[in-house]
Amino acid sequence: MKQFLSFLTLLVFGLAACNSGKTNKDAAATDTLAMKDTTHAMPMASADIDPLPEVPADANVFFKNLKQGETVISPLTVEMGVTGMSVDSAGIIRQKSGHFHILIDAEDSIPAGVVIGKDSAHLHFGNAQEKTSLSLMPGKHRLALQFADGLHRSYGGKLATTVSIDVKK
Repeated sequence: MKQFLSFLTLLVFGLAACNSGKTNKDAAATDTLAMKDTTHAMPMASADIDPLPEVPADANVFFKNLKQGETVISPLTVEMGVTGMSVDSAGIIRQKSGHFHILIDAEDSIPAGVVIGKDSAHLHFGNAQEKTSLSLMPGKHRLALQFADGLHRSYGGKLATTVSIDVKK
């Protein structure tokens, strides 16, 4: 029973962290200034949870519309892509499936198996969104795109990519 309650607690936390009630794949991310949750990435705690699904050898994540060193104007549209995996809502672990996270001026990737925290630098797209709008201050920024499973556990550097951009005034 204790293990079931641990799993249920993690599942509720995961759903609350990524699902804002929006169901449109192109829904905009939650306004980063309004986020108050400063939870940091943490390892999973229960042995009853399925292991992290394997990453196919051909899987890859990428920014569809951003290039390294590009100069952009804020707010900017960010389109996210993945090959070798399918984009799905958070909450259920499915093989060859997951959802996106954008890390703003943070890590290049989160270690495999670690739950991605949610704060102004770690944005979640648990409703299977593949597009968002970001408002960034002028200057240089590093955006990392990280793919994670249904419980927000990172697939690690295998499914992460980083791009540096310059936001014009």
